[in-house]
Amino acid sequence: MKKAAFILLILIINLTSAQEKITLWPKGQMPNSKGLKLKTEEKDSRITQIKETELFAFFPPKEDRKQMSVIIIPGGGYYKLTYDLNGFQIAKWFNTLGITAFVLNYRLPTSLDLKQREIAPLQDVQAAIKHIRKNASEYGISPDQIGVIGTSAGGHLAASVSNISTDYTELKGDWETIPTIPNFAILVSPVIDLGEFAHLGSRNSLLGENASLEKISEYSMQNRVTEKTPPTILFHAQNDKTVPVMSSLLYYQAMTKNKVKGALFIFLEGEHKIGITNKNELTDNWKKLCSDWLKTLFQNK
Repeated sequence: MKKAAFILLILIINLTSAQEKITLWPKGQMPNSKGLKLKTEEKDSRITQIKETELFAFFPPKEDRKQMSVIIIPGGGYYKLTYDLNGFQIAKWFNTLGITAFVLNYRLPTSLDLKQREIAPLQDVQAAIKHIRKNASEYGISPDQIGVIGTSAGGHLAASVSNISTDYTELKGDWETIPTIPNFAILVSPVIDLGEFAHLGSRNSLLGENASLEKISEYSMQNRVTEKTPPTILFHAQNDKTVPVMSSLLYYQAMTKNKVKGALFIFLEGEHKIGITNKNELTDNWKKLCSDWLKTLFQNK
């Protein structure tokens, strides 16, 4: 009896976290590449070099599946990808809400293969959004309810794709008509400002150590917010010593100025570790707050 219950539990876990690996770029068509043959390098569940862009799809059971989906963008200071802790684990949580989740392992701007370092991660997430919108009916989701969630440097990339409308994918044909801006964004302890309140590791990895003031301003995402920025919710800890809470405050201030719908939650504790498991019970409420906020987004659709 115990053995049967154990097998049933394993089947349930597998059903709610089924994943499918998607190769985004057709062979030989990955833009911004010098054509170097790199190997994926990984240590302690963190990717430090990636061979090619990967998208992993996590589907909830069809009978529980909602129209909403989310692309999860792992953090790691733009020099590594915490794809498990800030990727796969978050995807499994979204599946419990009936939300289809896609984890994006994007090209790192530190890669030797890149012609232009700062646009490579953006190219990858834009291609992911296009792919999901084009195949939405196949996945059983809506092409108009696709969001992004990013943690730390992943939050910077999520904010970037929310505000930079230029299509960098170089995809042709009917791909050109598919929008790259997501329908909503969730930013967790995000890197936003690359100037006074910058996380220097992220800035140096993305822009290089000798970036101009103009480039720093261009990629400080609070400067890119407009009235077209999608609804956004932000979570940050006041005692975050890695990415200053001012990043979220500056972004939310820009949202308010431009009348962008959204919310900001700042927790007393949590440091730079807000995630699926949190030491502080109050901080752990970010998941319920996020879930409740998502319910309000498309309630009339």
